[in-house]
Amino acid sequence: MLDSTGLTKQRVAILGSTGSIGVSTLEVLSLHPERFEVFALTAATRVDKLLQQCVRFRPAFAVMASRVHGQELARQCRDLNLPTQVLWGADAITEVARHAQVDVVMAAIVGAAGLASCLGAARAGKRLLLANKEALVVGGDYFLQAVKAGGAKLLPIDSEHSAVFQSLPDDPATWSAQIDKIILTASGGPFRQRDPASFADITPEQACAHPNWVMGRKISVDSATMMNKALEVIEARYLFGVAPAQIEVVIHPQSVIHSMVQYRDHSVVAQLGTPDMKVPIAYGLSWPQRMTSGASALDFRAMADMTFESLDAHGHGERFPGLALAWVVLAAPAGSTAVLNAANEIAVAAFLARQIRFDQIHAVNLETLARVQTTPPGSLEDLLALDAQSRDAAARVVARLSV
Repeated sequence: MLDSTGLTKQRVAILGSTGSIGVSTLEVLSLHPERFEVFALTAATRVDKLLQQCVRFRPAFAVMASRVHGQELARQCRDLNLPTQVLWGADAITEVARHAQVDVVMAAIVGAAGLASCLGAARAGKRLLLANKEALVVGGDYFLQAVKAGGAKLLPIDSEHSAVFQSLPDDPATWSAQIDKIILTASGGPFRQRDPASFADITPEQACAHPNWVMGRKISVDSATMMNKALEVIEARYLFGVAPAQIEVVIHPQSVIHSMVQYRDHSVVAQLGTPDMKVPIAYGLSWPQRMTSGASALDFRAMADMTFESLDAHGHGERFPGLALAWVVLAAPAGSTAVLNAANEIAVAAFLARQIRFDQIHAVNLETLARVQTTPPGSLEDLLALDAQSRDAAARVVARLSV
């Protein structure tokens, strides 16, 4: 589509537009109306929020996850005479992700629910901005094969993986010969200095109060347990093609350095910035160029000292036992990463519903991994079946613990 200046506009589909990543993406897009057009928006249950976005951005399509929410959104769009066509259901989300008129897909649906639409965008050869780490954690090599077969361009949006990507040479074929290791930074979350003996008393409200980032409830709990970092280790292994032993995690409470690459000559290249997701979002949208993100600039004169802590120091291994599971499942049979992801989603949901304690999340993950036997998945159906089996096993563990 050409605008009045003759420039080609990029049509964008945002999967999960009412979440924090989706909202930030729309904020970035609003700064560049000459470059981008919002083509499709999707949401799970937040009809009112998606309606507001439709009023402002007037997308061609809006999709709700369920029929009841879709019909309600359709009614409200008709009442306001909006031009947006409303659809619903998982298949409809995948359809807009691979729509012929879509150039860019922001994949920001939380959890394994976003896998099918990510695969659809990958097979359709889209520029795929991956904020859904579970597509790689669950899909693994199967997902990467879809990216390659479709000719898609996969760009990481997680702040850590975007930082690594920005710190690497342009040619991926040279990475393995140059990289010594990837260093993912972690803030340590709200409980970095809390006595592990008191973890049984942690409330959902406390776990969701991240000191640096504004995020959804599920990822906030993952940050508090550092399971988000375990999932990021798995994602980094697939994104950058390095061995698990080449991935290291260091605690950096200030969240200024977002991650680093150490090269064979032991030089280190890092990406720095304010803790604002609009920075990696803008980079993904504009790559290989850069454009205004709307984030505040990093002020070195006002910045506090930057500090780093080893995971072996200050009892962090006891505080964050789930992090080590990343290397465990990467060394286990194919599909184990999907089991861990499913178990963790069930465990976090149970904690947020006050069915289990904070310190029992790790117990659910461990026991589910022990219960579920895996075989290498060869299709989306295999992955979804493994995900369902793992969720069922995790739910049985939760039921036992919550008695």
